[in-house]
Amino acid sequence: MAHESINQDMTIAQIMVADPDVVPILLGVGMHCIGCPASQGETLAEAAMVHGIDIDELMDAIHNAP
Repeated sequence: MAHESINQDMTIAQIMVADPDVVPILLGVGMHCIGCPASQGETLAEAAMVHGIDIDELMDAIHNAP
């Protein structure tokens, strides 16, 4: 699976380092917090909750993206 190393307990900052190709996926679902200070300490699950995004659907989108 693509992007299988990404999990919902990683911070946005960790994701950007581990797999920068996930950034367009996050932007595509409306998570424009890529550069904000919260991205340094906010997990993907926390960011999804704040943005009203279903974490399971987001994880599916990340893991199934090319």
